Amino acid sequence: MKLVVLSVGRVRQQFVRDGEEEYLKRLKGGLQVELQELGLEAPESMSAPEVQEREGREVLKRIKDGDYVVALDERGKSLSSKEVGAFIASRMNAGTKTLWLVIGGAYGLSGEVRRRADLLLSLSALTFPHQLARLVLIEQLYRSYTLLKGISYHK
Repeated sequence: MKLVVLSVGRVRQQFVRDGEEEYLKRLKGGLQVELQELGLEAPESMSAPEVQEREGREVLKRIKDGDYVVALDERGKSLSSKEVGAFIASRMNAGTKTLWLVIGGAYGLSGEVRRRADLLLSLSALTFPHQLARLVLIEQLYRSYTLLKGISYHK
């Protein structure tokens, strides 16, 4: 199964990129994780709902029928690290070919993306910039992998 982490907006901070690279390096030969960024610049004349809808259309263009979509959303379901690992294992066992993990931009995800999602997932009750949310998510993918493989990491 391929996991695609799709984030609206580009990661510009080097410390975030360094963290992502570290966890992706650790995942080599384990989970197949691909990072995709939508670097959409919104004109100041666009309202927040217009920006959300524009970003949502671009997100949905990438997703195919049959793909499983997890949208990160503050109103989503909270899972423990062990539950995330069990969820990934269940999607693998179900034969999911591509699992999308979608992180919205500054205004969050459009209603259309949330409706398309098979699961709304909350990383925390806290609000994170999308760059940090992406780093936390990638770390959780690595943690899930170690749980599934019995590698000593999760304490």
